[in-house]
Amino acid sequence: QVQLVESGGGLVQAGTSLRLSCAASGRTSSTNVMGWFRQAPGKEREFVAAISGSGSSKYYANSVKGRFTISRDNGKNTVYLQMNSLQPEDTAVYFCSAGPYLKVGAEEYNSWGQGTQVTVSS
Repeated sequence: QVQLVESGGGLVQAGTSLRLSCAASGRTSSTNVMGWFRQAPGKEREFVAAISGSGSSKYYANSVKGRFTISRDNGKNTVYLQMNSLQPEDTAVYFCSAGPYLKVGAEEYNSWGQGTQVTVSS
């Protein structure tokens, strides 16, 4: 199974940007779909973005479409989430995940990172 470690979270002001990274190790494969989810206090975990193994297909939640960009570098076994125009509503723990299909349900993914905190202040 793939092991995932997120990094790049922090405290930022509204309107600024952050780039999250997720480093994969163990039994890595370029065929894995990689996804980003987030969970705010008292809220359910929600889908943010996902990318196919080749990087040719991407899918975004409507709440982040046009602001966030998911990408991957298979040579570095790393997936990124570029977050622009951050708003307080984006505050959450962000989790990196891996799974066999490009889906929006958390139950479809079978490997998870520990999460990285993103806090956006107004």
